[in-house]
Parts: sequence; structure tokens; C-alpha cells
Amino acid sequence: MKKSKIVFISGATAGIGKATAYLLASEGYNLIINGRREGALLELENELQTKFGVKCISLSFDVQSRSQVSDAINSLGEEWRKIDILINNAGLAAGLDEVHEGNLEDWDQMINTNIKGLLYITRMISPGMVERKSGHIINITSIAGKEVYNKSAVYCATKHAIDAFSKGLRIDLVPYNIKITSIAPGAVDTEFSVVRFKGDMDRAAQVYQGFDPLLGPDIAEAILFAISRPDHVNINDMLIMPSAQANTTTLIRKS
Repeated sequence: MKKSKIVFISGATAGIGKATAYLLASEGYNLIINGRREGALLELENELQTKFGVKCISLSFDVQSRSQVSDAINSLGEEWRKIDILINNAGLAAGLDEVHEGNLEDWDQMINTNIKGLLYITRMISPGMVERKSGHIINITSIAGKEVYNKSAVYCATKHAIDAFSKGLRIDLVPYNIKITSIAPGAVDTEFSVVRFKGDMDRAAQVYQGFDPLLGPDIAEAILFAISRPDHVNINDMLIMPSAQANTTTLIRKS
């Protein structure tokens, strides 16, 4: 394997994760890409290697499963275990309900993916960074980790948790020369709303009508900026919004 930084990206089969994989591959980074859809993951792996000439391997597993996370990462060969950059991107919103009407399965899915899944992956990869005294962890949070809005209390709580975790992680790992960056997007046109509305494409499309939302490549460029800073510079926190969005609930749509 050529001498190049190794980047692990969770949730790489669509949206921000996929856009990040393309951009970093074009910059010469070697990639470990993760997702649940094995076919889409293998297709992306082949495309990145063919188009950009980088090394890329895929690990298909569900971040909600501690055993799957452990087995997959432990299966990596010695060279691939030397992960320089971890991008914790996998996450979702499920449902849009007030708390007293909330779907408990939706709550479990959000907590298990957004919080526990991120913790599982970080726990598996960070010890190698500590041992090497080098590394960078990017946590993709959300404006929902900075504010709260109606019918989304549990989703917001999960993203607030990761915002707090990023701050604590930075304190724990700064003695080992490990950078921690939290990136919080506003409205991004990805599969986010399709997942939230359980495949209702018409309802999902309405979320992004009447304004120009962020796109996956916008966040990918922010990630590249963060990881390409000089050694003495760390980007702690980014909040990135569409120009039409002031906060979670103030969004100007064209008439």
C-alpha cells in the first residue's frame, strides 16, 4: 500500500459520507468505507480505486451492533489498522413526533446509531491513535446539536450528546496529539429526510423545496479543510448553514 493517510468513513454509501469519500480519494487519501448496504459499498469501493488510483476497502456492518463493529475493525490487516483520520458520519433521524406520542423503536434506532454506534467505532479506533500519538477524529453532528426544535426532542438530544462527547474527547486525547473536530450542518439535501419519513419521497422532497439547501460536497469540503490544516492548527467546531437558513426554524423559501 502506498504511503498515504488512511481515512475511515462511516455511513459512506450516500450523502455526506459518499461525497467525502469521493473528495478525499481525489486528494490521494486511502479509504476504509463503511455502510450497511454491501452492494452499494462494493460499487463505491471499485469506483474510487478505478477512478482515483487509491487503495480502498469496504466494511459492511451496522454501527448499532457492538459485535459487528468489533469484528469488522478487528478483521483489518496490520497496515489498515493504522487509521490516521476517523470520520464518524453515520447517523439518522427517525420519525417526527412530540414526545408523548413518540415511537420507542425510532428512539432506540436514533440512540443506538447516533450515540452508541459512534462511541463503539471511536472506542475501537482511538487506541491506535493514542499509541501512535497521532490522529484526527471528525464527528458529524448537526445544528440539532446546538438548538432544539419541535417534534424532534430525542433526535436533538442525540446530537447534543455527540457535541458534548466531542468536547470531552478533545480533553481526553489532546495529550496524545490527537485532533477532534465537530462539524454541525444545517439543512443538507441527502437521504436524511427520506429515512426520517420512512421512504415517503414526496414528504421528504418538500423539506428542501423553495430554497437552496446544503449538499454533501459542501460538508465534504469542510472536512477536507479541517484535516488539511497544519499540525499546530485544530478546527474545534464548525456550524455550516444554507444562506437561506438562520436557525433550525427560520428558513426563507422563495415564493
